[in-house]
Amino acid sequence: MKKRKLNYRFHNPNTAEVTADYLLKILIEANESKVEQAIQEAANELPEQMNGTEGHST
Repeated sequence: MKKRKLNYRFHNPNTAEVTADYLLKILIEANESKVEQAIQEAANELPEQMNGTEGHST
């Protein structure tokens, strides 16, 4: 017996911009913990002068 190939078609009444915005929000939400971790790691790697502890005259 021959296998059938499945075809899916989706009707999207939104504009490309609205669809892209929606998908972006989903991806950001799905990767929120990874983004927070990456920001924290980058902040930890900043030199001390960027943390505001150097360069201030008293």
